[in-house]
Amino acid sequence: MIFTSIIAMTAVVFLSRYIFLEPRLPVKLNVKAQRLLSYSSPAVLTAIWAPIVFVHDEQLALSLNNPYLIAAILAALVAWKTNNVIATTVISMGCFFILNTVIN
Repeated sequence: MIFTSIIAMTAVVFLSRYIFLEPRLPVKLNVKAQRLLSYSSPAVLTAIWAPIVFVHDEQLALSLNNPYLIAAILAALVAWKTNNVIATTVISMGCFFILNTVIN
C-alpha cells in the first residue's frame, strides 16, 4: 500500500510538472495565472522557514536568546544590503553557529 502511494504521488508530481515544462505541449497559462503562480515560491519558502525561526518547544520564541531569530534577521539585512546569496549564506550561517554554541 505504501509503495503504491509513493508511485502514485511520484506520477502526479511528474505529470503536473511535465505538462507545463514540455515546450511541445500546447498548454499555456494566461497572464493572471502566471502572476498568481509567481507568489507560490515565496509562500512555500515562508511556510518552511517561519516555524523554524519563530517556534521552539511549541511556543512562540521572540527573544534575543533565539539564535535562529538573530541569524534570520542578520540574513535579511545582509541580503538586502549586498544582494549576494553566498555572502548572505556564509555570514548568517556563521552567526548562527557561533550564537548556537554560545547560547546553548
